[in-house]
Amino acid sequence: MLSRIAESLFWIGRYIERSDGTARILDVHLQLLLEDPWIDEDTACRSLMGVMGTVPPRTDAPVTRGDVLTVLAVDRTNPSSIAYSLQAARENARRAREIVSTELWETLNTTYSRMPRRLNDEKTHEFFQWVRERAALAVGVTDGSTSHDEPWQFFTLGRAIERTDMTARMLATRSLTEASGPSWTTILRSCGAYEAYLRTYRGMPSSQNAAEFLLLDRLFPRSIIHSIRTAEQCMSAIDPVADRVGHSNTVLRALGRIRNELEYRPIEEVLAELPAHMQSVQSVTREASEAIRGRFFPTQAEPSWIGETS
Repeated sequence: MLSRIAESLFWIGRYIERSDGTARILDVHLQLLLEDPWIDEDTACRSLMGVMGTVPPRTDAPVTRGDVLTVLAVDRTNPSSIAYSLQAARENARRAREIVSTELWETLNTTYSRMPRRLNDEKTHEFFQWVRERAALAVGVTDGSTSHDEPWQFFTLGRAIERTDMTARMLATRSLTEASGPSWTTILRSCGAYEAYLRTYRGMPSSQNAAEFLLLDRLFPRSIIHSIRTAEQCMSAIDPVADRVGHSNTVLRALGRIRNELEYRPIEEVLAELPAHMQSVQSVTREASEAIRGRFFPTQAEPSWIGETS
């Protein structure tokens, strides 16, 4: 397969997953700002934008909920925004039109054409729900209408790398504002994990159980460990190398290192330094993405995130 096609499919997967993850984070945290009058809006908004890798638009004035919506939802020039992700997914599909299925192309093209340029505060929840539904449709169409061969592996590899990063960012928001930050119930809901958690643990979320579920559960598809394992499986299918000693594949080395760090470290230690561990996960996703680019894509790939946390 041409490296140009592989690169486009990898980034289509990443951008679709990024739009979904960003919509989930914004939906839950902006709703929290409305419901909790004790939260300092400026501090919470600046922290949220920092977690998402975006510099606040104004340094000398309070950052508001409207600023967050503008920058992270509808700004088509900000690589961290939903609008940019949907636009970039469509553009990459256009570049790989000879291999992208008609159903996926029509889904991405329709989604991009219906993306609003501004949001009504009263309809933000409906917008975020629409983004999640369109992302799910794009993934479902790809899984159901394409062969699970090398192009599908690159698409799924991109999704798995991005989902690892997005779940780490969701967990990092737990410490946005220590006293009034999002609860573990809120974090679980933002990951779409609340009902799956209740079925697994049969009780209200505790910090240890909720973190354990989102970090280490091997069966929940949005957990960090599940996403890393999916990326490892895709990488092994794309580039099968039977090394007698160690791993020559730099992508598998990076993913395996962080997976072992999380799986074998006591959950109490991870919780005690959660932001630092999530920063490590994000660093590994960038390292893995760079290794994939260097191995398979000779052209300069777009950066996965731009901002202070990159």
